[in-house]
Amino acid sequence: MAAVFYNEENRMRPKEAPMPQLIATRNDVNKQVHIQLSDQMHLDEGDVTIDVAFSAINYKDALALCQQAPILRRFPMVPGIDLAGTISASTHPAWQVGQAVVIAGRGLGERRSGGYTSQSRQPGDILTALPANLTLYQAMAIGTAGVTAALCVQAIQAHLPQPSTLPVLVTGASGGVGVHAVALLSRLGYSVTAVTGRPAMHDLLHHIGAQTVIGRADIAGDRPLESERWAAVVDTVGGDVAAAAIRSTAYAGVVAMCGNAGGTQLPLNVFPFILRGVHIAGIDSVNAPQATIDAAWTFAAQHYDHARLEQCWSTVPLAAVPTAAAALLAGERHGRCIVAI
Repeated sequence: MAAVFYNEENRMRPKEAPMPQLIATRNDVNKQVHIQLSDQMHLDEGDVTIDVAFSAINYKDALALCQQAPILRRFPMVPGIDLAGTISASTHPAWQVGQAVVIAGRGLGERRSGGYTSQSRQPGDILTALPANLTLYQAMAIGTAGVTAALCVQAIQAHLPQPSTLPVLVTGASGGVGVHAVALLSRLGYSVTAVTGRPAMHDLLHHIGAQTVIGRADIAGDRPLESERWAAVVDTVGGDVAAAAIRSTAYAGVVAMCGNAGGTQLPLNVFPFILRGVHIAGIDSVNAPQATIDAAWTFAAQHYDHARLEQCWSTVPLAAVPTAAAALLAGERHGRCIVAI
């Protein structure tokens, strides 16, 4: 009996049939972007072909799918900045058929077709080998969010190798990066204060390691310098929240900045930097050297606690990705949303 699988309508069909992917196209006349499930496989140039098992929905993916920002740079394009799967063909000397690999960011879902597909072709120099202690599913529970959180925590450790008497603040703590940052910092012995605008998330954030959970208004303030409250900050939000966090960061503290969901402007003066020596660490998971990304994957996998974090993940099929993306932007989803291909 031939192997079968289910398409978006849950109907069985032979495995030899074309596999689905989510494809974004644009009519140059009206510039309207169309997102649809298709069996017409679109593959980029590359020396490694990957059978994709899982992807994920990140904030950037949601912006692209809901046409809230010009994330997709060319068309046709497969969205999805993350993928995890197994190599089915390779002409790259570093990669062999059968190896499990992951990609988080690296231009996928922006400049190159990404992870919302059953098969993807990529250049071998942007791949990372699946860490030995992870499954492909767990790798996408980490994904860009977890790698970004790992880069933030590594930046904090570079300035604050040992936990301080003051806590580390994590803004946007109920999002994918925030959840990972809270869990990583807690596992490494740092006291964590989590910021969220969702009261219903307080118990979960305590469960994954936050000692204290506060609302956004609790870090507000408009003085040039506020009281020193945070040894360091992981900021996933930007805008007024980030500015308030910076003004209340302790002397020689570090603020790792990686997001702009709350705005792209920083209403600040120079006092936190010239009077307190506060450091800003900009975090980029797209264009960083591949060795840096590989090390972040290793770090994230080493400290990944599936038992503690599994409540933070949800899974959707490929056909449900646009709806789930809209829910994410509406604040109706927390943690990581994994896409089962």
